[in-house]
Amino acid sequence: MIIALDIEQKGSSSLLSRLSKRKTDGVIHSSGQENLFPVIYSTLAPDALVALVLRHYEIGAVKNCQFWRRGLSDVYLVETEATPYILRVSHHHWRSSDEIDFELELLDFWRQRQLPVAYPLRTKQGQLSVEINAPEGKRYGVLFSYAPGRVPLGDLNSTQSHQLGQTVAQLHQAAEDFLPRTYRPPLTLEYLLEDSVKALIPFLKHRSADLSYLLGVSGQIEYRLRDLPQKPPFWSVCWGDPHSGNAHFTPDNQLTLFDFDQCGYGWRAFDLAKFLQVSLGTGLSKKVREAFLAGYQAVCAITAMELSSLQALTQTAHIWTWAISLNAAKHFNWSWLDERYFTHRLEQLKMLTSSQWQLF
Repeated sequence: MIIALDIEQKGSSSLLSRLSKRKTDGVIHSSGQENLFPVIYSTLAPDALVALVLRHYEIGAVKNCQFWRRGLSDVYLVETEATPYILRVSHHHWRSSDEIDFELELLDFWRQRQLPVAYPLRTKQGQLSVEINAPEGKRYGVLFSYAPGRVPLGDLNSTQSHQLGQTVAQLHQAAEDFLPRTYRPPLTLEYLLEDSVKALIPFLKHRSADLSYLLGVSGQIEYRLRDLPQKPPFWSVCWGDPHSGNAHFTPDNQLTLFDFDQCGYGWRAFDLAKFLQVSLGTGLSKKVREAFLAGYQAVCAITAMELSSLQALTQTAHIWTWAISLNAAKHFNWSWLDERYFTHRLEQLKMLTSSQWQLF
């Protein structure tokens, strides 16, 4: 399903009416593409998304489509008379079609097993996404069920953290039967660590001591994780980003998880480490962090080898998210990339390499 958006401005007629006039067999054809100024990112108009993307779903009349936030994808809040939804539009530079399909197949798989995830809706044609021919290149729109509740106010309490840990373990257990039809790069050390360090090096060349420190830590991580098995049950499909900001709880603590953009095959212990990395950075108490690990182990037993790998994996998670943030800033907010930004990230890494890392 290809939708090409025309961003030319012609008189006072609206984008929606212009696009509607060019509909032919479900395909929207753009004109004058040779005159468009090259772009690296465009913000897609909500009214055009209603007319050209949301019309492919059986959701009834849309009364509101609002640009909600910009992250690794663009997120729109969609409201009908009966139900809210979330429309996610990928960024052209971030994910390929196969990588997106892997995530959507995984979420549909977990939905079929009654696990509490926000899942992609299928179009009238049975597709999980709609291809959009944006000015910068192909992007993909996905309509998700809305996660009821809200992010925990004041962050997680111990009961919620325990429940979140249990649910992550259930995701890992169920994923043992997942058979993807598409490929997404696995969360190996080469992908998580080596590629991330390569992205960081050009920004630290003038800070030789800091660059040496980063390379030294990376070498230590590789050494400490050298024997961690890449086979079940240690190796599974991981969420990649488990933390309280990606979970909604209702007042009676019904849980729904969302934002699986960073998923992929990897060490199940990496999901535990990613939770720790985010929680330590946001000041979540040790009691609540331990409740998450206890909840996980109530479903899946974690070996001593995996527990001993958590510090190195937490450092890996920090370096990986640092590189993701840096690459996003290069596209959207280069002003973030000042000396304070790198100093702050390095200080966080130093805390994670401390023998007292769990106390911060």
